[in-house]
Amino acid sequence: MRSIILAALLALGSTVVSAADVKVEGAWVRGTTPSQKATGAFMKLTAASRASLVGAASPVAGKVEVHEMKLLADNMKMSPVQKLALPAGKTVELKPGGYHVMLMDLRQQVKAGDIVPLTLEIEQDGKREKIEVEAAVRPLGDASGHEHMQH
Repeated sequence: MRSIILAALLALGSTVVSAADVKVEGAWVRGTTPSQKATGAFMKLTAASRASLVGAASPVAGKVEVHEMKLLADNMKMSPVQKLALPAGKTVELKPGGYHVMLMDLRQQVKAGDIVPLTLEIEQDGKREKIEVEAAVRPLGDASGHEHMQH
């Protein structure tokens, strides 16, 4: 039943998806240039009860990781995180310059107006569940944050 409801929400173009007691809102991906091999996905996650984002996948990327941006020695550094805590009832925003989903080894250019399917892996009460999300692609210059990152 949950998958039927999810399919109906996605068909309506809804930006809110819920599963595993986690609500996903406003999912988007930054567009790329033709030769670019990585980009970020951003969204708001709200868990009804304590949970964690422990992974992600997408058919447009060979590798997908949850990343964190930190300022170290006056440089923004990006690094993968194994688990992103989603405290009960609190919205965690994945945004440029902060936590985000990194899409690497892109198989194709993602352009404004495209839809990128994402699968988020949520851990809650010792169980893992997947949430299917459709993220709208925004133009490359839409938001700042990834242009000056270093791994």
